[in-house]
Amino acid sequence: MTDRSATPAKYPLLRTAGIDGLLVSFGERLSEPANRAALAFRAALESEAWDGVEEISSSLVSAYLRFDPMAVSHADLEARLRALMGSRDWLQAELPHGRRLHRIPTAYGGTLAPQLAEAAQVAGMTEAEAVESLASARVRVTALGFAPGQPYLGELPEVWNIPRQQALTARVPRGALVLAIRQFVIFSVTAPTGWRHVGQTAAPLFRLGAERPFLLAPGDEVEFPRVSEEVLARMQDDPEGGASWEVLP
Repeated sequence: MTDRSATPAKYPLLRTAGIDGLLVSFGERLSEPANRAALAFRAALESEAWDGVEEISSSLVSAYLRFDPMAVSHADLEARLRALMGSRDWLQAELPHGRRLHRIPTAYGGTLAPQLAEAAQVAGMTEAEAVESLASARVRVTALGFAPGQPYLGELPEVWNIPRQQALTARVPRGALVLAIRQFVIFSVTAPTGWRHVGQTAAPLFRLGAERPFLLAPGDEVEFPRVSEEVLARMQDDPEGGASWEVLP
């Protein structure tokens, strides 16, 4: 049972994650300011390059730091983190430099993405309106997770704040563009999902051994322009799957 008398959490919030981890959170749920703050704080941590820190990553609203307890004390690292947390208003921080804008061609609906009509109906739109909305949206990679290189992308317009399905789809293919709760996910592997399969892409998200093994990085922005199923089929032979990118200013 939730204790409604408890004092609300104040952000940013620093918490311990095991004996060798610290987590700095900027909100309790996904929002544009909280995600921007998590990305900016992660970039700031990477630029600090503190001795003893072994891993830095970010999630939807948090930045995580893993350290070697034999190389740096928990108390020392906590003090440094608190100083960095208080050094600026992270909810107003600029996004890190070097981000990319990706354009990933997508076939919507049809035989490749059979749940577009259902998603459009739940959102109160026609299929044509849904495709226009989704194909014109620009979303941010808020986090990677679940499988190698698999992105969570958001936030979509409020009309796409639709729930997950009540039952799982047993299998969607690699490259499936699925949707729920104002977010996209592109599947980097074949897997079950509770999100609706609205589009299909051909761009490889993960390349083992490549200089940049993940196509997308947290903070990157992505557009999903519409192509036909026939055009997407031809893109299967393209090593980039028809995707292109440019560095954001």
